[in-house]
Amino acid sequence: MALIVQKYGGTSMGSPERIRNVAKRISRWKAQGHQIVVVVSAMSGETNRLVALAHEVSPQPDLREMDAMLATGEQVSIALLAMALRDIGLKAKSYTGGQVKVLTDSAFSKARILEIEDSNIRHDLDNDTVVIVAGFQGVDADGNITTLGRGGSDTSGVALAAALQAEECQIYTDVDGVYTTDPRIVPAARKLDQITFEEMLEMASLGSKVLQIRSVEFAGKYKVKLRVLSSLEEEGQETAGTLITFEENTTMEQPIISGIAFSRDEAKLTVSGVPDRPGIAYQILGPIAEANIDVDIIIQNVGHDGTTDFSFTVNRSEYARAKKMLENQIKPHIGALTIDGDNKICKVSAVGVGMRSHPGVASKMFRTLAEEGINIQMISTSEIKISVVVDEKYLELAVRALHRAFDLDQAAA
Repeated sequence: MALIVQKYGGTSMGSPERIRNVAKRISRWKAQGHQIVVVVSAMSGETNRLVALAHEVSPQPDLREMDAMLATGEQVSIALLAMALRDIGLKAKSYTGGQVKVLTDSAFSKARILEIEDSNIRHDLDNDTVVIVAGFQGVDADGNITTLGRGGSDTSGVALAAALQAEECQIYTDVDGVYTTDPRIVPAARKLDQITFEEMLEMASLGSKVLQIRSVEFAGKYKVKLRVLSSLEEEGQETAGTLITFEENTTMEQPIISGIAFSRDEAKLTVSGVPDRPGIAYQILGPIAEANIDVDIIIQNVGHDGTTDFSFTVNRSEYARAKKMLENQIKPHIGALTIDGDNKICKVSAVGVGMRSHPGVASKMFRTLAEEGINIQMISTSEIKISVVVDEKYLELAVRALHRAFDLDQAAA
């Protein structure tokens, strides 16, 4: 018997029929003798509906009141699932984040979990009850309802698993695991039985949408085993999903590359004719950071005749704002010549802990792209990843070519 935390997303809770299917899945785990804590999201589309409703009432809704309203989506889900479980003969009890209590800071709309009181949950588990907790929410020290930001239910699930010292945290979603890349682009993409936290962190930060990056960071910090599974598979067709674990627990012969990640939401900005002097990078990026715009890849060219060019990437949604800041505020201040931008780029990355012990990954990646006629505009590396910026029109070609070059296709499994 093990204590298992299961998290079900909005798609899994999307209709009364799906909620009943979730209840049946939980009952099968319960029948094996496990103690089960379930964390759920709002029904799919509900959070978007509430956000739209708020903006119809107020152009700039108060964040405290937004949190109070958005938390109701999960409150509906926990009650419906408790009803469904009771209907099939299981003892079940629902809790909001405040009832648990999940204590957070007071940063409305993006709160961080500080502490979880687990006494009520443990009491119910000891009484053979399935405990259902609203994800995405908590309360601050003053009793205000807070939310953890988009995708925060994953973080709620991992945090509860850490607090309860659960055997593992199972994240149920609409895919049956983590794949070597997006199967919609590469049909031969392979489901990974296992991936390390380091690799999953890189994949999440580089564009993989399977798990919220904060939840992976949390799981890695508190050593919570994560498993990604599908809630849409029929009984008897379930797979073991993908286990996200620690490098020391993986097999001796780790594959060199575990996956190819990509992000379409990229834009590049170049400041040309920048005076080549100490502190210039801060003078460019300092105001950008103060405006809460995240910068990713940065390149400064070798200086020539006292000037240099400085390029960096931002999320495409921040492109117009960052470009306007560069033109109106930063360019005249530092005496740069021109500001150029390109919001039709993408980032493609090869990720794998095997890179540490296998030289030649970068050269293979660059050769593969060259053979396909794909020009590399920017490069960024870490111990276990290599990212390149290329023209957006080459994204699918680049992903397919690299997936094949690093033997990630199903046929090579």
